[in-house]
Amino acid sequence: MTIDLSEAQWFKSSRSSGKEECVEIAWLTGGHVGVRDSKNPNGPALTFTLSEWDAFTAVVKLARRRDQ
Repeated sequence: MTIDLSEAQWFKSSRSSGKEECVEIAWLTGGHVGVRDSKNPNGPALTFTLSEWDAFTAVVKLARRRDQ
């Protein structure tokens, strides 16, 4: 499936340090989330369904809690 990213509104996390080593996300139409490398905004982007994104972020949050 091809998802149109031409109208995507990309943003970095509010917790980002503002450096270039960041990922950006965009809430896309059709219930998808886009993820791209901020250093290469014209490069490829990954897309996830909302349920895939929720599962990914839940694991990241759990891993972060373990590391604290």
